[in-house]
Amino acid sequence: MHITSLVVHAMPSHCTAVDALINALPGAQIHGADANGKRVVTLEAPTSAEILDQVATIRQAPGVLSVAMVYQHAESLESLNTELPHVHHTT
Repeated sequence: MHITSLVVHAMPSHCTAVDALINALPGAQIHGADANGKRVVTLEAPTSAEILDQVATIRQAPGVLSVAMVYQHAESLESLNTELPHVHHTT
């Protein structure tokens, strides 16, 4: 599983359409937005190629000024399903 966070900057007049495009992408979620057109977005996909395709789709959308990848994490699905031991901290 690949997880990427982005900052997407769009022209304010295009934000409704850009938000709809992002929300239509599988595994995409908008976590925050401002009136100036900046959005904080996460993408989740099985492969990095799918992430890059989604980033390209967003970047090419009308009204998008920039897309900046902030963070990417990749982990096997097996490790995501592994239960972690409970750790008790004392002070």
